[in-house]
Amino acid sequence: MTTQTSPSAPADRPADAPSPAPPPTLFGRYAAFVAGRRSKWVVLVCWLLLIGVGGSLAAKLGSVQNNEQQTWLPADSQATRALDIADEHFTNKGILTAVVVYTRDRGLTPGDLARIGEDRGRLRERRMAAAEIPDVVVSQDGKAAYLTVPLKADKSDNAVLGDAVEAVRKLTGEGTPAGLDVRIAGQAGNLADFIDVYSGMDAALLGTTLAIVALLLLITYRSPVLWLIPLISVALASQVASGVVYLLARYAGLVVNGQSSYVLVVLVLGVGTDYALLLIARYREELHRHRDRHEAMATALTRCLPAIAASAATVGIATLCLVFGSMNSTRGLGPVVAIGVVIVFCAMTSLLPAFLVVLGRWVFWPLIPRHTVGYEGVGVEREHGAWARVSRAVGLRPRPIWIGSVLVLAALACGALTLGSGQTAGEQFTERVDSVIGQERLAEHFAAGSSAPADVYVRSEGAAATVRMLPAVPGVSSAIEVASAGGWTHIAAVLRDSPDTGAARDTVERIRATLRSGPAQTRSALVAGQSAVALDTSQAQGEEEKLLIPLILAVVLLMLVVLLRALVAPVVLLLSVVLSFGSAVGAAALIYHALGHPRIDRGLLLFGFLFLVALGVDYTIFLMTRAREEVRVRGHREGVLTGLTVTGGVITSAGLVLAATFAALTVIPTVNSLQQGVLVAVGVLLDTFLVRSLLIPALALEIGPRFWRPGRAKD
Repeated sequence: MTTQTSPSAPADRPADAPSPAPPPTLFGRYAAFVAGRRSKWVVLVCWLLLIGVGGSLAAKLGSVQNNEQQTWLPADSQATRALDIADEHFTNKGILTAVVVYTRDRGLTPGDLARIGEDRGRLRERRMAAAEIPDVVVSQDGKAAYLTVPLKADKSDNAVLGDAVEAVRKLTGEGTPAGLDVRIAGQAGNLADFIDVYSGMDAALLGTTLAIVALLLLITYRSPVLWLIPLISVALASQVASGVVYLLARYAGLVVNGQSSYVLVVLVLGVGTDYALLLIARYREELHRHRDRHEAMATALTRCLPAIAASAATVGIATLCLVFGSMNSTRGLGPVVAIGVVIVFCAMTSLLPAFLVVLGRWVFWPLIPRHTVGYEGVGVEREHGAWARVSRAVGLRPRPIWIGSVLVLAALACGALTLGSGQTAGEQFTERVDSVIGQERLAEHFAAGSSAPADVYVRSEGAAATVRMLPAVPGVSSAIEVASAGGWTHIAAVLRDSPDTGAARDTVERIRATLRSGPAQTRSALVAGQSAVALDTSQAQGEEEKLLIPLILAVVLLMLVVLLRALVAPVVLLLSVVLSFGSAVGAAALIYHALGHPRIDRGLLLFGFLFLVALGVDYTIFLMTRAREEVRVRGHREGVLTGLTVTGGVITSAGLVLAATFAALTVIPTVNSLQQGVLVAVGVLLDTFLVRSLLIPALALEIGPRFWRPGRAKD
């Protein structure tokens, strides 16, 4: 005979009785204070003060962003040390090179060459360059020429470089002879294009994210008022988090760049809304059981706090693992995200509940939850009818469901085999930009590495030997001595291949190996430049994956063991999360191919793993915390299915909100942001609708009460 799986009141208490009063635990006392008749006002006043200060500081976050190249590089790489030497000893400190590329398909005319010479003269006369502009270089086929223009960059103000490139573009583009194509390439041109596409993106990203969250909350609550409460709370928490990050960046040396800033915005909005959905759903339940809204909120918050605290701790500690990474950008991202998680946790467990209690039941209008006699039975069934049916289906056929789920996830994971890594400059934007076209023109008529030579810094006594050795290295077109200062000599080595290709990175490896095996004077040489940066970054990302992925998994496993007081369940849940990540990468790969962006930056995998494992386990925590609570009074089978029934709706809503907030990253017109948004959104949806809804409860039923070993769910 099939056991009835719909929720029902336990036999030892009447059906119309409210849930037991929260025990006098730390969580219970905290919840009673936040929801207290008088103390709720203290909570609100404290947050008003924090918001007043944090809001003013949040606006300054952009002023402490450091987007210098060193902030994105491995801390101890050759490229980083070489840049430090360049900054200390050479006049090119804070200087990036723009390459003005002139092409005419039928060959440059004498008028074209005269015009190029005039451009060089006008750039010098107007002092638009930060250093001397070398002579024009003309291709052997006579169809192209280029000028190398050093430009000033400012680590704290991207507009300095952007304005400089735009001024060069305007000067060289005015009155151009018909048929002469002019493009701005080089490192400065490439960065200026990034600055241009990101210009105004903070406001656009925030606006898009808020609009998506608002729409989903409106649909979820079907109330013209309620959706505003969590949205306002999350937005205020975001301001406070940005203010705290600003203070730490300004006075404690925390490294903040453009990536960590936009991740902070998206994460706080997504995670905060998830916590709000969980709390409000439980508050609605308790309002049916309690006449007094203060008691209802105290009970709801006490019941939710373990899950929310475990979620916040898991995400926060997992992201702090990034400080052990080798990339400067990775090390900076961890504390920024952890700060955001801590602030949003505090806001959603204090500001939001106090706000809701002050406003009263009417904010749920028109679906106002009233005190309901017999809610434990009929009320729960009526309110969670769709998920009660899902629960019954899982209860009837757990084995086919978990086997089928594993097969689907494994099949999707196979799509990851189709991914390639190592994006070129042309593959970093969702549309063709000036610097990419200019680089293509250069590659057609010159050594492809002309726009970004490898920068070799060697002790001056070894300079002559280095200049002789470099042209003999396969892949090197030429090498010239640029300058000497402070006992160091700067040598520019032009590569035959485009600087953003794998072939150019291989050439850099050969240069380094050649210099290491040369005479003693060349063994301390350091190689930097665009290709060297790409090489060091790729190697560092590989090292980070080997170190950080196991570390993050260990953190997640430990948090699950502490939360569930078991070993079997945490191991099963962790394996499901890993399988979910693999399937997310595979499914995202299919989407990347469909969108025409099949190659990824290698750092995407660590980014995706961190957020999908740390955030994806949230829904598992929400489900299993409630299931464990229900198992105590209903037994294993009924408890697991009841947990699925009563959390199904809220976790699904939370998953949709989080997926939508990360999908908002696709408004940024770079391929990396698009891929990040797609990967996390797809992973969250798979975790929400397949892993958490079907696979985990089916596995829990298949394993039986042993799922909670070595402890007992009733402990």
